[in-house]
Amino acid sequence: MFVDEIKIYAKAGNGGDGVVRWLHLRGKEFSGPSGGNGGNGGDVYVRAVRDLNILRNYQHKKEFEAEDGESGMKNSKYGKNGETLFIDLPIGSIVTNLKTNKKVQLLKENEEQLVLKAGRGGSGNESFKSSRNTTPKEFTTGTDGEDANFFIELEMIADAGFIGFPNIGKSTLLNELTHAKAKVMDYPFTTLEPNLGDFYGYILADIPGLIEGAAEGKGLGHKFLRHIRRTHLLIHCISLESENSPKEMVEKYKTIRGELKQYSDELVEKPEVIVLTKSDLLDEKAVAKIITALKKVNKDVVVTSAYDDATLKTFSDFLSQKLETVE
Repeated sequence: MFVDEIKIYAKAGNGGDGVVRWLHLRGKEFSGPSGGNGGNGGDVYVRAVRDLNILRNYQHKKEFEAEDGESGMKNSKYGKNGETLFIDLPIGSIVTNLKTNKKVQLLKENEEQLVLKAGRGGSGNESFKSSRNTTPKEFTTGTDGEDANFFIELEMIADAGFIGFPNIGKSTLLNELTHAKAKVMDYPFTTLEPNLGDFYGYILADIPGLIEGAAEGKGLGHKFLRHIRRTHLLIHCISLESENSPKEMVEKYKTIRGELKQYSDELVEKPEVIVLTKSDLLDEKAVAKIITALKKVNKDVVVTSAYDDATLKTFSDFLSQKLETVE
């Protein structure tokens, strides 16, 4: 099961305590203070990795604690610092500290963001030595590390994303182009989670089908609309298997566009191409009329079928050229 939302608890390490110790020299039992400072605790960072499924690992492990600093020691030795804790998350994750509401985003592989500061080590009695206080007994304890609950949500970063109504051939097309293994069945909402494939170094995403009202939570709702936000190119799929008129095809296109706009103006400003899928199910004359109608709302219209090698190659070449021009 694909996991794109999760809550976890994390705690930075506590600082170690400073200590009271005395220097013991031959012939002079108490030769002055020698209590060392405590070590600092370990900070907590989130780190971006190229693994979209890593959140599944945290469904049963939801608590993370960095290492505490060690207490100071005799002979002026400092305690060991606690090790920094790195929590690996998928690229595209948004991490919200539920205590402070502060958000951080992970947009690049290996990017690291500090989310919790560790406690500082306390001071040993040697730190309090002065000309007026030659035998200090003062020391301080280490401070506590920060802790918080975090909400983590994933917004996938893909070069291109297939969008459109359910059951229009998006998953089949993704499988043919990238050799992905997206589930394909003859009923709506086969795709319940985004699927990814590698297309000559470009990442293609099959976004679960949208319906009218998706921006308001209908169908699979806006949960998957957010995965389109960071997609560079939208591949708007419209199926030719129905006998809809060119006007009805345009209305279908506008319905999905309306859902995108309702969710975010940013989505309708993204580069977009229209792909007419299942072209083998309609005669050429009818297809030509639909193309003419759709080109009035979007000049980039291409026809393909996952079961027709010629149209599939044409679409593949078209997509390659288009992706080269999109940042």
